[in-house]
Amino acid sequence: MGNRVLLADDDQLLASLLNFRLKKGGYQVHHSSNGKEVKEYLQNEMPDIIVSDIMMPYCSGIELIDYVRNELKSKTPIIIISSAGNEQNVLTAFELGANDFITKPVSPTELLVRIAREINK
Repeated sequence: MGNRVLLADDDQLLASLLNFRLKKGGYQVHHSSNGKEVKEYLQNEMPDIIVSDIMMPYCSGIELIDYVRNELKSKTPIIIISSAGNEQNVLTAFELGANDFITKPVSPTELLVRIAREINK
């Protein structure tokens, strides 16, 4: 079985594109479109890597990093993808424990490379 990826993004078009490419790349993908679903999923299961947008309903990517690192005490790699690539968001994401940050538009090929790099560390 492939590595499990949690994809958290409320942009359905991008999510379905990334979902397709990740599955083609041999990953098992669980997609959540809002922070509430993400938290519920993570209470029962921890994926091998989390790919999350910053801007999401109910719980932002920033809050998600904080939740995973401080409440769940998990070291699972987190890659943030966001069009909100302002410096403060990037810095906050890294301070809270994100492993990587990709600015939208996301190249699915680049994302696959970065995911493989984090999982194989």
